[in-house]
Amino acid sequence: MESLKIPKQEVHIKIDDSISSCKERKADLPHAKPIVLMSVLNSLHAGYFRISLSLCSQALLWKIMIAPDSRSMSHLQSNLPSMAFHLLWYLALATQVSLCLLYALKCFFYFDMVKKEFSHHIGVNYLYAPSISWLILLQSAPMMEPQSIWYQTLFAVFALPVLALDTKLYGQWFTTEKRFLSMMANPASQVSVIANLVAARGAAEMGWMECALFLFSLGMVHYLVIFVTLYQRLPGGKNFPTKLRPVFFLFFAAPAMGSLAWNSICGTFDPLAKMLFFLSFFIFVSLVCRPNLFKKAMKRFNVAWWAYSFPITFLALDSVQYAQDVKDQVTSGMMLIFSSISVLIFLGMMVLTAANSNRLLRSGAVLGSATSPEDKQNPVNQRQVQR
Repeated sequence: MESLKIPKQEVHIKIDDSISSCKERKADLPHAKPIVLMSVLNSLHAGYFRISLSLCSQALLWKIMIAPDSRSMSHLQSNLPSMAFHLLWYLALATQVSLCLLYALKCFFYFDMVKKEFSHHIGVNYLYAPSISWLILLQSAPMMEPQSIWYQTLFAVFALPVLALDTKLYGQWFTTEKRFLSMMANPASQVSVIANLVAARGAAEMGWMECALFLFSLGMVHYLVIFVTLYQRLPGGKNFPTKLRPVFFLFFAAPAMGSLAWNSICGTFDPLAKMLFFLSFFIFVSLVCRPNLFKKAMKRFNVAWWAYSFPITFLALDSVQYAQDVKDQVTSGMMLIFSSISVLIFLGMMVLTAANSNRLLRSGAVLGSATSPEDKQNPVNQRQVQR
């Protein structure tokens, strides 16, 4: 007998797990937002206040350009509606409030990371950035006058952190052996100078001349010391990562802000203000003529790119004040060129940030691979970094 062959049949069993998967997704939804928030807080640092600083300085530029008493800009007032300035100011306010709330949450949930940033030779300088942004936002406010009580109260609140950080940072440069300026100085150190000069301009606008002179002298003396220290290429400059080279634009941001502050103190664009403006202009040209210096830093988008925006806006603000004092075609041309460059770079950074939003909150933009001089001297920390 021939063996009977029974055909094999495949049985497919389909299990409908749509209900269970939906339940799992619904169960995961409450945890999704906290996970995203913690990830954002983990990556956030004070360097992100470069964004609000650029927005606030741009708002101040637009306020000066559309001011009724701005003679040099009278031909542009019809083309620069006040509505655009108000929208820009409220956008800067919303950005600043959002960043401050996020950073406050980070101080609560990740205090150790904030403490590490506070002791880092680069990160500590950007702790001035929130106060700088608030002070510039206050100076560009469309609804408050410098003589009002609210203006003066807010100025005192925003300026106190600057003085507190000055006492901590400058005191270390004087007294702490491992944190001498020759070891800790880097281009980001000029943020502290800008903070004092912005506060000096605000105090002068309110009529607090003694306070303005105090802050101006504190800022300019330390700018000279930092500038000479960095000019000599001492060991501290070797601890600055390549991707933060856009911060080199702070070299001309500090004298530009110093010129604005001194103009507010004296009431006129006198020779000292012009000297600071010319110094800022010369350093700007020197940096622009060396594009290879920033080539490696431009390979991938980084929040440090926002360091291109607000220094040029400070220079544009300075050129506007210069054009108002020296009324000729050359100064008017410089004012239009720098103002146009400032607006174009600002808009470009807005577009690039929106296009690279997935890379915006990635860790390492300030601290990065930068090793503190103290860590290099400590062999235990050096081994941990290598691991």
